[in-house]
Amino acid sequence: MDTPTIGPPAASAAVTRAGPAAQPASSSLPPRPSRAKWSARLGRRSLWLIGALLVAGAVWFGYHWMFGAAKMVYATAPVERGDVESTVVAAGVLQPVKYVDVGSQTSGKLKSLKVKRGDHVEENQLLAEIDPVLADNALTSASATLASMTSQRTSKQAQLVLAKAQQTRNDSLFDRLMISANDRDVTRAGYGVALADVAALSAQTKQATAAVDTARANVGYTKITAPMAGDVVSITTLEGQTVNASQQAPNILRIADLSTMTVWAQVSEADIVRVKVGQDVYFTVLGQPRRWNGTIRQILPTPELINNVVFYDVLFDVPNPERVLNIQMTAQVFIVLAQAKNVLVIPAAAVGNAGTGARITVQVLNADGRLESRAITVGIKSEISAEVTAGLKEKEQVVINGKTTPTPGAAKSALSSRRGF
Repeated sequence: MDTPTIGPPAASAAVTRAGPAAQPASSSLPPRPSRAKWSARLGRRSLWLIGALLVAGAVWFGYHWMFGAAKMVYATAPVERGDVESTVVAAGVLQPVKYVDVGSQTSGKLKSLKVKRGDHVEENQLLAEIDPVLADNALTSASATLASMTSQRTSKQAQLVLAKAQQTRNDSLFDRLMISANDRDVTRAGYGVALADVAALSAQTKQATAAVDTARANVGYTKITAPMAGDVVSITTLEGQTVNASQQAPNILRIADLSTMTVWAQVSEADIVRVKVGQDVYFTVLGQPRRWNGTIRQILPTPELINNVVFYDVLFDVPNPERVLNIQMTAQVFIVLAQAKNVLVIPAAAVGNAGTGARITVQVLNADGRLESRAITVGIKSEISAEVTAGLKEKEQVVINGKTTPTPGAAKSALSSRRGF
């Protein structure tokens, strides 16, 4: 029985096990990843990091939003010195304080017009001429009638003298019984008729004289002159047109005195009870920063209904030497009911609806940020500011209103109040 050989196979096995260990080290390690794969891994890690930061921020903000404390911010205004006035605001329109419509008192064709719109004219200046042919003819006819009446009256006066002499003579003869009573009565009647004829012709002569005067005046009316000094603001009849003055005097042009203007302000019935004659008033017009002042001179008693609202016309005058103000300009009018100068004032929002003389309580913010209640007396109040006659000092901060800012805790407070907690 052969004994198995042990040595060589063991060596062979060893060589077999050691074979792989004798291979190079590089062949036993995994392959190194490429640069693109490394970039993809870094991008994924950055996204995870950003997402984690956003989640952490949202958790932090939500926590502080729900459980933080609300902060109160106050709107304040300083107590200052200034002027305040209580006014009634109205809309108005400008009109000349004095104007006249110039017309024709005689009929005929407008022969010539001597002025144009915008011209300044003086009193008695010639403005226009009416064709005088008709007026001249009427004057000639009236003069002829007057001459005829005068001649007839002279003849009747001569007859009256004769009748008077006959009556005197027959009265004497009748007294001496030289004529009958019938003859005497005839001469007396003749004298009475002659006397009546003279009286009638005297009246007709006066009538003819009046007709001549009228015709002569109509001739004068053919030359139209300015009744007052002013500016020609409108012309309604042009050269060549015929005017008919038989029923009413037709207007040819209008002259207005623009050196003084009148403002017609329309005040509502709710405010008219506070408006009185003699109150100060001022106004502005569109495109002009200047302010004009005046005094109320008249309040018309008859109201005007505009869009179912009752308005009363309030009139006041304003000098216009520079001719800056024109007709039909729109004016924003402020009627001063009361005013005070160099007094302590605060915004009107701080006093709410309190009126003049009211005693109210306001909140004052101290220098350390704490609130203090203060009783004050309200003076004159306007739409913007209000006078304080007692209770405050200059430069103190008055709280107009307080509000909660959207800081942490505000959402929790609002949610709790809605749920009734």
